[in-house]
Amino acid sequence: MLSVSRIRTAASVALQAALLLVLFLVFFMRAPIVSGLSMEPRIENGEHVLIDTLAFRLQPIRHGEIIAFRHDASTPIVYLKRVIGLPGDRIRIVEGRVFRNGVPLDEPYVRFPDRRSFAAVTVPPRSLYVLGDNRADSDDSRAWGFVPKAHVIGRAVMVVWPLQRFGPL
Repeated sequence: MLSVSRIRTAASVALQAALLLVLFLVFFMRAPIVSGLSMEPRIENGEHVLIDTLAFRLQPIRHGEIIAFRHDASTPIVYLKRVIGLPGDRIRIVEGRVFRNGVPLDEPYVRFPDRRSFAAVTVPPRSLYVLGDNRADSDDSRAWGFVPKAHVIGRAVMVVWPLQRFGPL
């Protein structure tokens, strides 16, 4: 039989855990609404995506991750794109096929390809080369160049709304 003291202790621990979770979500997570088609089909227009703003302080940015960033630090617009190139990587696009350091990328997430070619570039220090998954309709590094790492807000973790699309990225 549980004593009143044990029930109070359990309730106190549960309340403290819930409070810590809320504080973590408030200070280290964001869930902006997606506006645009550049990450379709994985992330669709109108969805809410959970952004982990603590992630890159604890571990480095990796190829293939979807990141949130500000293209222009003076505007409130947050972009979501996939990391294709890290500092020192040489990126070349030939008839829509992306090559990183001379190796073609396997990109099963690209459903809407773009068959254009782009000159080879080398990603400078403290910068990233990013592309949208919907290559045919994406404003990305092909158009405006590299993303400074300082503009990265966090890692896109999961779709949280609408519920039928809920799940990890």
